[in-house]
Amino acid sequence: MASKNQLYKRKIIRQLYFSNLLSCAELSQKIEKSLSLTTKILNELIAEGVVSETGYAPSSGGRRPVMYSLKSDFLYVVAVAMDQFFTRITVMDMQNQYVCPVQKFELRLLDNPKALPQLAENITAVIEQSGIDKTRIAGIGIGMPGFVDPQSGINYTFLPAKGESITGFISDKTGIPCYIENDSGIVGLAELRFGAARSKPNAMVINIGWGVGLGLILEGALFRGETGFAGEFSHIPLFDNGKLCSCGKSGCLETETSLFVLVEKAKEGIQGGKVTILKNFLSGKEEDLEKDAEAIIIAAGKGDSFAIKLLSEAGYNIGRGIAILIHLLNPGIVVLSGRGAPAGKIWQAPIQQALNEHCIPRLAINTEIKISTLGYEAELIGCAALVMENSGEIQIRSSRTQSKPAKTIRASK
Repeated sequence: MASKNQLYKRKIIRQLYFSNLLSCAELSQKIEKSLSLTTKILNELIAEGVVSETGYAPSSGGRRPVMYSLKSDFLYVVAVAMDQFFTRITVMDMQNQYVCPVQKFELRLLDNPKALPQLAENITAVIEQSGIDKTRIAGIGIGMPGFVDPQSGINYTFLPAKGESITGFISDKTGIPCYIENDSGIVGLAELRFGAARSKPNAMVINIGWGVGLGLILEGALFRGETGFAGEFSHIPLFDNGKLCSCGKSGCLETETSLFVLVEKAKEGIQGGKVTILKNFLSGKEEDLEKDAEAIIIAAGKGDSFAIKLLSEAGYNIGRGIAILIHLLNPGIVVLSGRGAPAGKIWQAPIQQALNEHCIPRLAINTEIKISTLGYEAELIGCAALVMENSGEIQIRSSRTQSKPAKTIRASK
């Protein structure tokens, strides 16, 4: 059992990770301990090579406080962002910078009994290639689609583990603690801690991808619901279109709004003779699904009317779903994040039109619609944050014992 001193150290590490820079007085308030005790613990962490002084705060009159931050190479986390078709894996430091290139693997989840062993092999390969000793890795954070129970480590939709938890299986294979969360919850966590929803007590984070997920932030924390399944925004039954959804029902929000559906509509439009630059870039092949979705967003950004129409129609329908959320939860902000976020302002006008038509003005007037600045990186950043959310389990080791320092090659934010 960890000593009180170790628990206080972990609290300080967690606060510095999420805030980046804090003074001793600010840390004292956040961990709810005396200034003298906080100073003592900070000095110990500095001596252990965990924390460093980073200068003084900007002047606001009076004596400027010394600011502290985590040393970036103190610990590392493995971030694993999954969707139904592809998995991205990287290693990140304590400043959320990549210390190795993001590696992308094709990993189909549906009806794939080998998906979990393949995932474990891919994670192991990335860790080995990074050259970082496993003792320097705080944990593995995984965001994945499906009905995910973070507490039991089980995904009831994908990655069958034959009676064992996903987290247990991967921890056994890698020797590193593992944590999982629904991909939209992960995106919500990233926006809450580092993005547009930071310091917002009540926010809805829309994860636009192969489905249309939702990260619910209520009273300053990620809301998972009774069994961890809250936020199945994709499956709100909005349409009488007879289209079968991936959940087995028909008429769900995702049947008219997901990027997968947009690619299908784009192919149909091209075949029907639509005038669009997409006919030069859309392959229509299943293996090029990701590139095709990106092509639609790029074409819309270049002013292609057909691509803009596809995104606008989807945006309007997403706005209808958001109107329901506003009526139920009265959020201060709705953040558009995930793979589809690079479409940017193209989403905003049709979403606002839908809110004007379907939302009570008194409720909608105080809800801001904002595009994520994290975009497609949100899930990787959220995976790292998931590990640090569980910082009570992190083993603190002096960075002076590190056998091989990692070289940061690219910042993620």
